[in-house]
Amino acid sequence: MEYIILIVTLVGIVFGADLLLNGSVAIAKRFHVSDFVIGAVIVGIGTSVPELVVSFFGALKGNADVAIGNVVGSNIFNMLGILGLTAICYPIAIDKKNMTFEIPFCIGISILLTLLALNFFDGTPAVISRVDGIILLLLFAGYMWYSFTRDKKNGLTEASEEMPTEKPTPLWLAIVKVVVGLGVLIVSCDMFVDDAVSIAKSWGVSDAIISLTLIACGTSLPELAASVVAAFKKNTQLALGNIVGSNIFNILLILGLSSQVMPLTSAGITVVDYGVMIGAAIVPLLFGFNKKIGRVGGALMVIAFAVYTWYLIAG
Repeated sequence: MEYIILIVTLVGIVFGADLLLNGSVAIAKRFHVSDFVIGAVIVGIGTSVPELVVSFFGALKGNADVAIGNVVGSNIFNMLGILGLTAICYPIAIDKKNMTFEIPFCIGISILLTLLALNFFDGTPAVISRVDGIILLLLFAGYMWYSFTRDKKNGLTEASEEMPTEKPTPLWLAIVKVVVGLGVLIVSCDMFVDDAVSIAKSWGVSDAIISLTLIACGTSLPELAASVVAAFKKNTQLALGNIVGSNIFNILLILGLSSQVMPLTSAGITVVDYGVMIGAAIVPLLFGFNKKIGRVGGALMVIAFAVYTWYLIAG
């Protein structure tokens, strides 16, 4: 029965992602928002809700390793696993705008999180304090402001250029699609994670491995579904924006809020995990010099994620 639930929830995740994607694009068309900003802000934040719920309640229950491990693991899976699979489906274009701000910003906050988590600045035992959390929240507010003001200033009207030209979706219907799609995603993802954890525990897998792998990958399934659907529709800017935006949201808002519940210790998350997260964030920048992530590059990214997962399980 548990395996049937896994299959049903996966179908629900894909269905919800398709609704969320279509509704988000339709709304953005109305307001002339660019594809990348749709992905980075609207879809990126929406698909990161499961991570927010898991990390916030992990902190609330005093399990900070789950809160941090979920974010670190999700960001690694997003960049290597999801972006790699998406590129295999359809090569992802990386333009100058991505290279000059969003991707470097994602790298920068990944490094910042590592320094804060290891308390590089004051040398005290590893912890993300409430003050650290406020810094992350302020950076998130600045990122949101910059994303929208730059989009408006540049007069970007290319939103969804690659999508087929058809009769505009009524605004009310687009909003319904977003709300219903997000709801289906969250419920399906929650059921999938609970079922996957139950199966893993029956196999004798430790909580630490579950946190960095099953929970992290499970809460990232909405990003996977939304990005792959976008790739099949040849809207790769939305797919890239979804991944980069989700990672930024995970670090700045999720850990920023979670640390306000209680200071977050990260004893169970090692320097290797943080290093892989930073390395994964750098990968799109390296491919950006070639202006795209091709299918071969995507395959290499998936292989890298598989190696990291093997390292966790074997260790």
